[in-house]
Amino acid sequence: MTTDDLRHAPKALLHDHLDGGLRPQTIIELADSVGYSGLPATEAEALRLWFRDSANSGSLPRYLETFDQTLAVMQTAEGLFRVASECAQDLAADGVVYAESRYAPEQHLVEGLTLEDVIEAVNAGFRDGEAKAAAEGHPIRVTALLTAMRHAAKSTEIAELAVRYRDEGVAGFDIAGAEAGYPPTRHLDAFEYLRRENAHFTIHAGEAFGLPSIWEAIQWCGADRLGHGVRIVDDIAVDGRPFNDWIESVQDEPGALVELDLGRVTLGRLAAYVRDMRIPLEMCPSSNLQTSAALSIALHPITLLKRLRFRVTLNTDNRLMSDTSMSKEAGLLVTEAGWTMEDLRWVTINAMKSAFIPFDERLALIDDVIKPGYAALGHEGPPTT
Repeated sequence: MTTDDLRHAPKALLHDHLDGGLRPQTIIELADSVGYSGLPATEAEALRLWFRDSANSGSLPRYLETFDQTLAVMQTAEGLFRVASECAQDLAADGVVYAESRYAPEQHLVEGLTLEDVIEAVNAGFRDGEAKAAAEGHPIRVTALLTAMRHAAKSTEIAELAVRYRDEGVAGFDIAGAEAGYPPTRHLDAFEYLRRENAHFTIHAGEAFGLPSIWEAIQWCGADRLGHGVRIVDDIAVDGRPFNDWIESVQDEPGALVELDLGRVTLGRLAAYVRDMRIPLEMCPSSNLQTSAALSIALHPITLLKRLRFRVTLNTDNRLMSDTSMSKEAGLLVTEAGWTMEDLRWVTINAMKSAFIPFDERLALIDDVIKPGYAALGHEGPPTT
């Protein structure tokens, strides 16, 4: 398959942070408009490289500093509108037909905006971006996920806003931030409220912290999906050895996951439950390499989980920091992990099945856009489950 095939293939994106996907030139222009002088570079290419290199540095403080820079220029309604509009346009140009973009309204209040001001500016920006993308021949639907920060105390307030705006472009709720020391159970009031309101929510879990974070997100909080969830492999064994021990032993064999006899694989109770219940995993391969949650693209757990038929989805996380796109993520899996176009079609349909929009709207995108799009590329695909 060609680069053009990958770009034209319809894609569905469930895990993408709005403050992690700005255009470098937009950051420079917004910084100038608001008088922000803290940028590490004032030329777009140099700034792009700074974000990429900082995210790859292995230094957590330097990685977190990248978000300080993007958030600094996202404190006005005009800035939020522009960033949201360009997000929709950039995703559409990359072949994304449905996206859920997440952001934390509480992180955009420095210059006096209210939480409602933030949400309304972002919603308006997405609608503007959708219209411009459609005019360019790249229709896309973008919905928002309102995120609450794990270390803060606004989760119930943010959850209430997710419900208030759910007919105006907000599809659901999320919590993000450091997992260790900030379990999702600290926000049970928010999750109980959302369940009472029949609202959708995902939880960042199983990225930096392991099985307890996943178990709490599912069993205590009732998450519809898991943000990342890559650490579910902590409950998987190969030849009776923990997956992570086995993967260390084959790290010089890039084809190990593709060639592994699945009869050698054993699922623990939690992993089996996640698979049995078809709980979607919002997996972000390039991002996981930066956070040391995976050794390489070739040995990323997404390939084993795909082969085991977990409900895996493919995502970008932070396009600017990871210097990535959905097409690039797909291309990496094709060239380094042996994925086929049928595999990409399968994870795309997985994502669309797992989206936080009504069933008939999901089905319409699958039947009218995604399947015909892959068929036009010569990939009808097998039946999906």
